[in-house]
Amino acid sequence: MTVKQLSLPELADSCAGLGVTNVGLWREPVQSYGVEATARLVRDTGLTVTTLCRGGFFTAIDPEERSRALDDNRRAIDEAATLGTDTLVLVSGGLPAGSKDLHGARERIADALAELGPYAEHHGVRLAIEPLHPMYASDRCVVSTLTQALDLAERFPARQVGVTVDTYHIWWDDRAPEQIARAGAGGRIHTFQLADWTTPLPEGVLNGRGQIGDGAIDMREWKGCVEAAGYTGPIEVELFNEGLWARDGREVLAETAARFAEHAGDGAPGK
Repeated sequence: MTVKQLSLPELADSCAGLGVTNVGLWREPVQSYGVEATARLVRDTGLTVTTLCRGGFFTAIDPEERSRALDDNRRAIDEAATLGTDTLVLVSGGLPAGSKDLHGARERIADALAELGPYAEHHGVRLAIEPLHPMYASDRCVVSTLTQALDLAERFPARQVGVTVDTYHIWWDDRAPEQIARAGAGGRIHTFQLADWTTPLPEGVLNGRGQIGDGAIDMREWKGCVEAAGYTGPIEVELFNEGLWARDGREVLAETAARFAEHAGDGAPGK
């Protein structure tokens, strides 16, 4: 998503040129290019798909809408398995229209996880609940903290459900370091993502993620927290930013790799 202006073949070629061996993919471009075709492309290019994003949106009250969401998540699990990744990132969903019941919405997420967890495990895929910053609670994700995400995840085996740790969404939370330790102790850190916090936020706030090093977040500190919790997996960079998308994608990818090296040490960015 960081360089969504690149086609998947362009992305794969650019990663190869930079020595980036891991890539996190989003479902929309994968579906457009073809799931099987994408699997062949990344395999032939020597890339490893770290995660597939995104499943979720479990909070609907209407039975038919809820059934459609579950079916879509099963497809997402199938797609993840085809791509060779063991992690599907979940954005859980906001409040249904007209509802103010946060508790009920979160319980419907738990109900969906109970149904999807065994299906995911059967396909070798883990579900990673991503808490989003509280400004998204009404329309996008009623899970706003790692505490809330872990309270949901811990109802299920870690091999089925864990969490996504994303600096953009948790950097403000003084309980987040202890919750990262909690997640690590339970084997539930399924992916770790970087994005910086810059202000002012754009209208609509969705595409306000800053390039690494441009904002308020100490990436090395958060990387240290995650590593101290036992996480040794790939680190992804996921940026939603209109300014970056308006630039040459290969240039942005090279810049992102350089910023990652500067601000987060050794490793390869994933998204």
